[in-house]
Amino acid sequence: MSSTPPDHYAVLHVSRSATQREIARAYRSLMRTHHPDLDSGEAVPAELERIMQAFAVLRDPGRRRAYDQETARAAADRDIGHSRTIPVRVIPHKDPTLRATPVRWESGPWA
Repeated sequence: MSSTPPDHYAVLHVSRSATQREIARAYRSLMRTHHPDLDSGEAVPAELERIMQAFAVLRDPGRRRAYDQETARAAADRDIGHSRTIPVRVIPHKDPTLRATPVRWESGPWA
């Protein structure tokens, strides 16, 4: 079973249609707030690593395209797993004749 790739767009707080400039600005902004030299020493190394990894993937057009294809494929696989059909068993009637009954019209405020 393949693991779901991390959402690099969410890490950088940008949309999937973000330009290279928007990605670079988001990265610089996050680095200013999370870098250990600029942040009062309370930066979480794992968070900093996720930011750097997301930028490394999204700044390169080839890697970004491959990442987008991989996430689309993972989403499609996930959707296929959720859209299973429930098997239906058809039970034949014992009496194959069709019987029609008269229509009963009801009266009411809509009539």
